[in-house]
Amino acid sequence: MIIETHKLTKMYGNHVGCQDICLSVAEGQIFGLLGPNGAGKSTLVKMLVGLLHPSAGQARLIGKPLGDIGARRQIGFLPENFRYHEWLSGDELLSFHASLYGMTPDETRRRIPVVLDMVNLHGIARKRVGAFSKGMQQRIGIAIALLPDPKLLFLDEPTSALDPLGRREVREILLKLKEAGKTVFLNSHLLGEVEAVCRDVAIINKGRVIKHGRMEDLLSGSIEVEMRVASLTPAMEKELRLCCRTLAVDGPRLVATVGVQEDVPKLAKIITDHGGLLYELTPRRTSLEELFISTVREGEMAC
Repeated sequence: MIIETHKLTKMYGNHVGCQDICLSVAEGQIFGLLGPNGAGKSTLVKMLVGLLHPSAGQARLIGKPLGDIGARRQIGFLPENFRYHEWLSGDELLSFHASLYGMTPDETRRRIPVVLDMVNLHGIARKRVGAFSKGMQQRIGIAIALLPDPKLLFLDEPTSALDPLGRREVREILLKLKEAGKTVFLNSHLLGEVEAVCRDVAIINKGRVIKHGRMEDLLSGSIEVEMRVASLTPAMEKELRLCCRTLAVDGPRLVATVGVQEDVPKLAKIITDHGGLLYELTPRRTSLEELFISTVREGEMAC
């Protein structure tokens, strides 16, 4: 695992920033951290990148203890709400950050064209950062995080201020990074973005991880099937209920819940075998948004 945490905790006096965080992230994937505003997402990211010192617990990044200098040299970080020097040109900004990384002039000359190509920013060497669009600023921020060719990249809300086109551009960059073997730890409250690119996710609320696992496993709990049926009979309804977890009947409209995809054609067969007329059948899996809302609400009710 490229990231492992055990009971990682950050307290601000009596206030909980994060508490007992236990996570594991495999190398070469995009991992999504979700949570409402103030849930502790940024606090966790800042502990992992070394900007905050944990109050308790342990973590290992790239096989090294939290804070190891060798591991930190292999980490890139794009903070939330970053602001770069608007008077610098794109080339000057990248060269400045390369010097902060301790890169040699030869490394800097070699890496700048590479990272600009990775984020689709060409011809910006002399353009002032203050004239960049929001999407361009976000992409050059990712380019800066990629300058030292890190194994592990932390992105804190990288698309929150972007329009749909800008979010799509960043999403395509993330997928290219994954193809290149990078590991991306993505902190976001934009559920659609996370669902589109992440394999594993964790949901955090009030400083605690309340759900963690592979996306397909978390979303595979049930399938809702909406049907429009004519000539519904008591015998048909009885057999449908035996096949479903739940069944709601409202005139010709039926809404069933089944456990696996293979149960969906069974519903259609029951209806036709009993002489019913099936005009519509629409299966729908639980979305990440529905999972997120239900998980957070369950956590609120348990408190």
